[in-house]
Amino acid sequence: MKNKLWLLVALFSVSSQAATLAVADNIQLLAVDGKKVKGQGWSEVESVELTDGKHQIVVRFDGEVKRGSKTTIYTTRPYLFDIDLADMNAEITLPRLTTESQAKAFFERGATWQLALDNGMVKPLVGVELQGDGFAAYSDIEALVAAYNSANGIVVEKGNAIDLQQVAVNVDNKTGKVEITGDALTQLKMWYTKASKEDKKAFKIWMAEKDFN
Repeated sequence: MKNKLWLLVALFSVSSQAATLAVADNIQLLAVDGKKVKGQGWSEVESVELTDGKHQIVVRFDGEVKRGSKTTIYTTRPYLFDIDLADMNAEITLPRLTTESQAKAFFERGATWQLALDNGMVKPLVGVELQGDGFAAYSDIEALVAAYNSANGIVVEKGNAIDLQQVAVNVDNKTGKVEITGDALTQLKMWYTKASKEDKKAFKIWMAEKDFN
C-alpha cells in the first residue's frame, strides 16, 4: 500500500475506529459516507480509518497512461461502493492499466474493481458508476452522491450508510407484491429522502403547523 495520509472522518473517535481502507496507485478517493475527502495542499488522501459497519465509498481511476509514444492522464467517472471492513484493513485495487486504449476497453466493458484484505483474500466490488449532467457534472461530488442517495432511499447515520428501501420495503419474490414494512420513523426517513426540495419545504411547513396545534 502507499504511504498513508491519515484522515480522521468527522464524528469518529479514535477508540471507535476499527480498520483502515486504502486505495492503490492511480485510484483517487473522492468521498466517504457522502462527504468529500480533502487532502492537505496538493496531497491526496490515500487512506481513511472507518468504524464497524457499512460505509459508502466513492473513487475513480485517475492515472498516467500511454497514448502512442506520449503520456496522458486518463480519468473515469466516479464509482460508488458499499464496503464493510469488519475489523480488517483493506485496499481498493484495479488491474495494472498502462495504455489509454487498454484503460478505455477495461472501463467500457465493465470495470472489475477489487477489495484486497489484510488476510490475503481478494473480493470483487460491485458498485455503481455515477452519472452526471453537463460539463462540470462531477465537480461537486457531494451533490452528486446526495442526488444518488435521494433517488435510492439511502441515508448516512452515525457514519454508516443505510439503504432505507431494503429496511422498509419488502417485495414478494413470487407475486411481486410490494409491502411497506419497518417502523414509522424508518418509513418517514425513506419517503423524505425521495422528496423534491419543494416537497421537503412544504412538509417542514406542515410539520411545524402540526407541532403547534
